[in-house]
Amino acid sequence: MTRTQGGGRPLAALPAALVAQGVLLVAVGLLITHPPAGWWDPREGALVGWLSEHRSPAATAVSSFASAVAFTPAVVAVTAVASGLLLLRRQWRPAVVLAGAVAAQATLFVLAAQVVDRPRPEVVRLDGALPTSGFPSGHVGAATALYGGLGLLALHGVRGRARVPLCALAWAVPVLVAFARLYRGMHHPTDVLAGAANGAAALWAVRRALTPRQERSAQRPPVGPVAVVFNPVVVDGALLDRLCAVLAAHGCREPLCLPGSADDAGRAAAARALAQGARTVVACGGDGTVTACAEALAGTGAALVVVPCGTGNLLARNLGLPTAPEAALAAALGGPVRRIDLIRAEGDGFPARAAAAMVGMGLDAAVMADTGRALKRRLGWPAYLVGAARHLGDRPVALTVTVDDGPPLRRRVGTAVVGNVGALQGGVRLLPGAVPDDGLLDLVLVQPHGLRGWCAALLALATGARRTVPGAPLEHFRGRRIVLAADRPCPRECDGDPVPGGRLLRLTVRPGVLLVRAPGRPAAVAAREGVA
Repeated sequence: MTRTQGGGRPLAALPAALVAQGVLLVAVGLLITHPPAGWWDPREGALVGWLSEHRSPAATAVSSFASAVAFTPAVVAVTAVASGLLLLRRQWRPAVVLAGAVAAQATLFVLAAQVVDRPRPEVVRLDGALPTSGFPSGHVGAATALYGGLGLLALHGVRGRARVPLCALAWAVPVLVAFARLYRGMHHPTDVLAGAANGAAALWAVRRALTPRQERSAQRPPVGPVAVVFNPVVVDGALLDRLCAVLAAHGCREPLCLPGSADDAGRAAAARALAQGARTVVACGGDGTVTACAEALAGTGAALVVVPCGTGNLLARNLGLPTAPEAALAAALGGPVRRIDLIRAEGDGFPARAAAAMVGMGLDAAVMADTGRALKRRLGWPAYLVGAARHLGDRPVALTVTVDDGPPLRRRVGTAVVGNVGALQGGVRLLPGAVPDDGLLDLVLVQPHGLRGWCAALLALATGARRTVPGAPLEHFRGRRIVLAADRPCPRECDGDPVPGGRLLRLTVRPGVLLVRAPGRPAAVAAREGVA
C-alpha cells in the first residue's frame, strides 16, 4: 500500500508533482528563449539596462547584502539552523517541509538551467561570471522557498502580535533578493519571476504532501443556532454583551444565553440548549464549564466553541486560542470544525464523568484543591505555584499502573497525570506529543528523588523531552486505557476540579466524540507534528 501522511495525500504523489513542475519550468524557459516568430518580444533588457545606468553606492550596498542572503552557503546555513532548531523542539514536519522545499527547488533549478541555458543580461554584472545560466533565478527560488517557509512558520506557529510582522519580514526577503538580482544585472525579469514561481511551487508541493487530509480539507460549515453557556461567577454582563457583539459580527444574532449552575458547572444548561435546537454551544468559563458542556455535546453533532474565562483554560490553550475572551471567540468562529477525543474517568467514590484536558492523582490534585478561588482571581494561574510550594514535601504514593493490556507496573510517585492534551500554563509541555485527536491518552509519572531528580525533572519540562525509561523523574506512557491504583487514598482531580479522594482511577479514551471549532490545527498537534 502507498504510505500516506495522517490519512492525507499519498506521499508518493510528491515526486510526480515535482516532475510536472520541472517539465513546466523547462517548457516556459524554452518558450522564452526560442519563441515562435513574432509571438514573443518582451524587451526585457530595457529594465535591467535602466537599473544598471542608475546605480548608487547605497543601493549597491543594499543589493549586495540582499544577494548574499540568498547565496548558496547562506541558504544552506539558515536552512540547517532553522531545521535543527525545529527538530530539537520535536517539530519534525516543518523541519522536513523547510529543508525539502529548499532542496526541491534547487534540484529543479539546476535541471532547468542546464536545459534552457539562457544567457545573462548584456550589462555590467556586479557579481561577475557565475557557473549557471540565467533562467531561472536560483537566488530568488531559494529565498522564496526558505523565507516563504519561515514566514508560514511565523504565521501559524507564533502567538501574539509579533506573528504578522515576523511573517511580513520573512516574506519581504525574496522581494528584496529579486530586486537585487535585477539591479546587479544578473537576471532578466522573467528569470526572477520563474525563480519565485519555482520556489513557491516547491514549498507548496512539499507542504501539501506532508499535510493530513483532514487539515487541508477542513471546512467551515455555517454556525447555525447558537447558545452561550457561561459561568456567572467569572462572566459579568459587560463581558457577555461584548461576546454577543462578536457573535453578531459573525452572523449569529440573538443567541440563547444560559447561566451554568454551581451543581453541574453548566451541563444542564448545555443540554437545555441542545433541546432548544442549538447547533453550536459557546462555553464561557474555566475548564469546569468547558468540560461540562463538552460532556453534554459529546456524540450529538453539535459543535463546542471554547471561550477562556477561567484560571487554567487548558483546553483553550491547547487549541491555540487567544487568551482574551473576545479574541478567542472570533478566532474560533473563523476556524473549521474538528473532532477531538474526550477522557472517560471513573473511580472509587465518584461516578463516571468526562474530562477534556487532564486528570490527575497526587500532588497536582492536592494543589488544585488547596488553591482558593480568591487567590486565583487575584494572581491568575501563578496562584497554583503557591499551592505547589505547600505540597512539595508530601509523602510519595505507591502506585500500580496498568496501560491497556500490559503488565502492572509499580512506582512511587509524587503525582500521576493523564492527559488528552499536553501543554500547561506558560507553555510548559508536561505531556510532549499529547494530541487531542489521535485516539490515545498520555500519562506522566512525576517521581523525582532528591535535588538531582527535581533538577532533571525541570530540565525535561523545559526541553519537552519525553522519557519512557523506568524510574525516570518524568516517565511517560501512552495507551487507550489506563488504570491507576494507589496504596492509600489520595487527592484526585478532573480538568482542575477536585473530586473525592480515593485509591483508584480508571481512564478510557473516547475517540473523536466531540466537535470543536478552533483556528487551524490544535496547538498540541502543532507541537508534536509541527506547522509550516
